[in-house]
Amino acid sequence: MKYTSYGKSVSEKCSDKLERLGFGSAEFSGPVIEALDFVEKKSLLDPKLWSVFVDQFRAGDTDDHDLGWRGEYWGKMMRGACISYEYDQDKELYKVLDRTVRDLLTTADRYGRIATYSVPNEFRGWDVWCRKYVMLGFEYFLEICGDDELSDRILKAVKAQADYLIAKTGFNEVGKLNVTNTSEWWDGLNASSVLEPVVKLYAMCGDRKYLEYAEKIVACGGMRSFNLFKAALEGRTAPYEMPVTKAYEMMSNFEGILELYRVTGNEDYRTMALNFAELVQKTDITVIGSAGTTHELFDHSAVRQFDPAFTGIMQETCVTVTWMKFCLQLLRLTGDAVFADRIETSMYNALLGAVNFRGNPYEGEVFAFDSYSPLLNSVRGLAVGGYKDLCGGRMHWGCCVAIGSAGTGLFPGAAVMKSANGIAVNFYMQGRVRTERAELSFKTSYPYDGTVEIDVDPEAEGEFELMLRIPRWSAENTVTLNGEPIVCEMRLGYAVISRNWEKGDKVVLSLGVRTRIVYAQDIDPDTSANRFALVRGPVVLARDEAMGHDPERPIKIKNDNGFAVEKGGAIDGKVRFKTSVQTEDGYVEVCDYASCGQDWRNGKRMTAWLALKK
Repeated sequence: MKYTSYGKSVSEKCSDKLERLGFGSAEFSGPVIEALDFVEKKSLLDPKLWSVFVDQFRAGDTDDHDLGWRGEYWGKMMRGACISYEYDQDKELYKVLDRTVRDLLTTADRYGRIATYSVPNEFRGWDVWCRKYVMLGFEYFLEICGDDELSDRILKAVKAQADYLIAKTGFNEVGKLNVTNTSEWWDGLNASSVLEPVVKLYAMCGDRKYLEYAEKIVACGGMRSFNLFKAALEGRTAPYEMPVTKAYEMMSNFEGILELYRVTGNEDYRTMALNFAELVQKTDITVIGSAGTTHELFDHSAVRQFDPAFTGIMQETCVTVTWMKFCLQLLRLTGDAVFADRIETSMYNALLGAVNFRGNPYEGEVFAFDSYSPLLNSVRGLAVGGYKDLCGGRMHWGCCVAIGSAGTGLFPGAAVMKSANGIAVNFYMQGRVRTERAELSFKTSYPYDGTVEIDVDPEAEGEFELMLRIPRWSAENTVTLNGEPIVCEMRLGYAVISRNWEKGDKVVLSLGVRTRIVYAQDIDPDTSANRFALVRGPVVLARDEAMGHDPERPIKIKNDNGFAVEKGGAIDGKVRFKTSVQTEDGYVEVCDYASCGQDWRNGKRMTAWLALKK
């Protein structure tokens, strides 16, 4: 591709520990791929939908009347579509994306702006946020674009967007607005996240004015009343303690900080991002890998997740996917498998559960994703996040519907990556992967079973490392090579096998997939909640009223050194996995969280935090 910002930047100040493989290198099957295929067919391959998104810009003032965010949909969907295309190389998908990119280019006004706000109303509401997504959508398409002439036109358009912002906004400059003053919402946190596409533009073209503008954005502090970046550098203020706690937008800012680290090598930026990630994980990530028991806000969710007071809309899908994207950035940067663990938890629970496989309608319309993920005695399908009318009210869309494909696309694309000395396996799925070093074939029912068989077919003779992620929840692990047990070096959460590989080599990894009992007091010793969760490998097991029992009936699990006693674990036609756990009153059936509550219309309750019988 002619322009790319992925991997090393133009300035090559630092490089990632793990890098993606070539496009189309992997062919997997299983629940994640089913979700990816479903989302493509339901929305990404629909040319009429893309046309509607472009029409929001053609009007030039669509968001003026309510200062809305209709201008985010095109870029957010484009990003997810491009990530999906990188994995599956679907030719029809590329044609649809090529067509809509060309269409959007025609909507630029006489100033070069591609915006859904008029000039008199610009720099209000979600204007800069929407422009951010125009830039990101174009930039992600540049990563897959095979047409040099089109690439030049796109880059010119992205520069025009950035140049207009530079002319009008900055940091404490006469005649210009501070970036944090370009929105009335969330103290300017939403507008500040334009940092990411600005840095990516610099990485693509090397023009230092974009780097200088990015540093002005950081100087604004991320919020009008509080310096988000300074607080992250110090690492003492939890996200829920900040004056503005909008989770999705806050994480988006740190995706930009990571891009800025790549092009500058400034260690402060790296420290900011890592400190922020650890604070989010510690204080706000829940058992299913999302955050925000109060709608989509950081609110100390880690300790509020089992409070019965919170049963309404919570844990926005936008938050889930942005957390996954942020963790993938950190996985690439550090090579630490802990970030793959976190992505996996989000994928198999919060995100997979949000995919609307059954075509449940909301207000008469069917969307590919549910917007919220319940935890305790609640139902799915309560609302559509970021719900806005399009086409004069003839159709609607939402922020979570637009972002979901980025999550379903990134997971298989990051399953296997390149390391400096070999191959890193992050996620285990049935299928095969072609790398520069070797072709790997995987046979597994993971995550519902812990056995993974890997056939290694090297491209040529020579020594390289095969790195296998060992999840932190797995205490009992074995690795065999050609039938013989081996002891592996452990490095940043990976079991490392280094040897001269030969055709016919077989590695078998066995992980300790058992159902752990997690009590509320294990997370918050001060809580009075009589709640516990069942977690089997990375998969949360939940109770669903549709299975014929009251999910809120208190039970007491038979505890075998921290694990549940269970029987009958199996993949089932109606759910992905179900098992029966022994209680003092007999066995109780539970299934994977993602399969619960999937028929929104029946109003059946579900719960991930089970009531503990005293």
